[in-house]
Amino acid sequence: MRFNTKIAVLLRDDLAAWQRLNVTAFLVSGIAGTRPETIGQPYADADGTPYLPMFRQPVMVYAGDAALLTAARERTLRRGLTPAVFTADLFATGNDADNRAAVAAVHADKLDLVGIAVYGPRADIDKIFKGATLHP
Repeated sequence: MRFNTKIAVLLRDDLAAWQRLNVTAFLVSGIAGTRPETIGQPYADADGTPYLPMFRQPVMVYAGDAALLTAARERTLRRGLTPAVFTADLFATGNDADNRAAVAAVHADKLDLVGIAVYGPRADIDKIFKGATLHP
């Protein structure tokens, strides 16, 4: 099945494995929390045990360098979409209030981005993430 929308994450290519996983989880939570149309129905196994719903479509994860992350953030905003962002400063914080304060303390052009996530029309996402490679 081909969706006309896309959920995509771009991670800086020099992150440790635990950082890539952590950043991805945090970033996609921003999409799930603000875009209810991205969430499918709850699951249940054959015994009737309930499970939480998940995204209704795949999440594509890409890698790129710091310059590509900055460019992708700018392309996202030019297309009128809102990205989720994760900066290097957030590795040193431990809660949502401190995370937001760390981002708010830095001007947009100085953000040390380690990841972004975007949901939107497939064609726009493909242009936003141009130059990125699928995460290995």
